[in-house]
Amino acid sequence: MSIVQLSPRVEELKRTLADFVEDECIPAEEECRKALGEGAQRWKAVPAVMEKLKVRARSLGLWNLFLTKEYKEGAGLTNYEYAVLCEIMGRSPSIAPEACNCSAPDTGNMEVFAKYGTEKQKEKWLKPLLAGEIRSAFAMTEPEVASSDATNICTRIERSGNGYKVNGRKWWISGAGHPKCAVFITMGKTDLSTTKHQQQSIVVVPADTPGVTVVRPLTVFGYDDAPHGHCEVVFDNVWVPAENLILGEGRGFEVIQGRLGPGRIHHCMRSLGMAERALELMVERVQTRSTFGRKIVEHGVVLDYIAKSRMDLESARMLVLRAADMIDKIGTKNALKEIAMAKVVVPNVVLTILDRAIQMFGAGGVGQDTPLAEFWAGMRTLRIADGPDEVHTRQIAQLEIRQLNAKKASRMNKGKL
Repeated sequence: MSIVQLSPRVEELKRTLADFVEDECIPAEEECRKALGEGAQRWKAVPAVMEKLKVRARSLGLWNLFLTKEYKEGAGLTNYEYAVLCEIMGRSPSIAPEACNCSAPDTGNMEVFAKYGTEKQKEKWLKPLLAGEIRSAFAMTEPEVASSDATNICTRIERSGNGYKVNGRKWWISGAGHPKCAVFITMGKTDLSTTKHQQQSIVVVPADTPGVTVVRPLTVFGYDDAPHGHCEVVFDNVWVPAENLILGEGRGFEVIQGRLGPGRIHHCMRSLGMAERALELMVERVQTRSTFGRKIVEHGVVLDYIAKSRMDLESARMLVLRAADMIDKIGTKNALKEIAMAKVVVPNVVLTILDRAIQMFGAGGVGQDTPLAEFWAGMRTLRIADGPDEVHTRQIAQLEIRQLNAKKASRMNKGKL
């Protein structure tokens, strides 16, 4: 369902992607898991099936769809058009996005290089990322401070000769565990004397720079998400040349705000794809199992679960698509309230749908025989990642008050004319 008519090209991409995900990505999920192996091997393996799927996606024209038409390196889509496709990828979140070179954090990092990078930075990092030759990580969150307020971060990026030294400890750095992770986009403070939103800067840190140590992978409700991972990383006197600075000193917030807005929409749409798959699994399950002498689907509460799940899902989708449409029409800065609302609503809606589906599967819903438990772990994390619910809710209220006060002031001024 779409609130904007899609072009023939996007409709064709949608059909091709849907077939690719259903017929090739979802069937490859178990093979990919087995190929990772166990223990330390999980952080060294690059499953052959994933590499085959990448070749296949490129041949189908499903590569790098995320970079919108404002970038010459992109596929020429709008944020709205990509959002529709992103939901389809979300049906197989561990396979399809990476197979199409559209997985986080690489998408956001490539957008940083495309939007803010120098020609030299683009040649060195963006080009191999777009080709799928390397992977990347975004290093912002820290264990010692509440990073939901990014002004708290305490990693230092200090001038040293003709470059910068980076010192700090980061965690939940997604992508840092991947054997192909070649670069960190890293946030730290360069000037403690200026205003709190101009203290931060962003530097590019090659993963093999002396002093960069991946300490450990962190688990998400027991899932390690190997080989991608969410890692704790130490930067100990890591020196990088001045040319690795992104945009300029004190402009870190400008960079991350440009990075996070569309990225939040991507997360939301992938989440809705997961919810669609969960709802389908639930519907199939209740029609094939019986309790107390009748099919589970014949119990009234089950019909209620199905109906409410569909209504919740459709409502959430419309909210996200509206936000994506507004980004296209008026820009990310002017769509902050809509982006924030989507970021709060979608994970909560999807969690509810997943919970209903798990309930219908009973003990089978919490094990490894369905994707439901893993989906639930990812969704619960999304209520924290990219800003917790409370931060976005606060922003929504502040923007609402500001907009209504501005409207009231405008009416009063008109009355005085």
